[in-house]
Amino acid sequence: MENTNNYSPIEKVSIIISKGSLEGVYPGLIMANGARMAGIDANLFFTFFGLEAIIEKKMDNLKVSTVGNPAMHMPTVIGSIPGMSAIATSMMKKEMEKIDIPPVREFITMIHDAGCNIYACKATVDMFHLAKDNFCSDLDDIISVGQFYEASAGANIIFT
Repeated sequence: MENTNNYSPIEKVSIIISKGSLEGVYPGLIMANGARMAGIDANLFFTFFGLEAIIEKKMDNLKVSTVGNPAMHMPTVIGSIPGMSAIATSMMKKEMEKIDIPPVREFITMIHDAGCNIYACKATVDMFHLAKDNFCSDLDDIISVGQFYEASAGANIIFT
């Protein structure tokens, strides 16, 4: 793609994922994958409930949030009916599969194998009483916010 503006091309991105639902995790994963495919250096920094996407025992069970999600176009009371989140999750996964978007675990491995750094927020890991062995093998490190900023030097920081 030709650069037709007066700005320098993006060379590095650091993407923060703070939500643990499917619709909270996938935007950051898609952006990181797109960056790596374009030759842009990328970091993924998982914090707060975003850690769910890289916790070994939880990453395969992320759900769509139906309660209080205005994009679902349904009243909160309907979204809170037992089973609604499971139905919405199943539908979303089927649609993603149709356009070749892989499941979370596979996508994280693909992105990591493409050269993206995967980090967990130390403060959140400590707050939730987790350790490195709770995470998937693609986790590069558990780092502080200061270390995240160091790793992000020269990067555009994106908060999803």
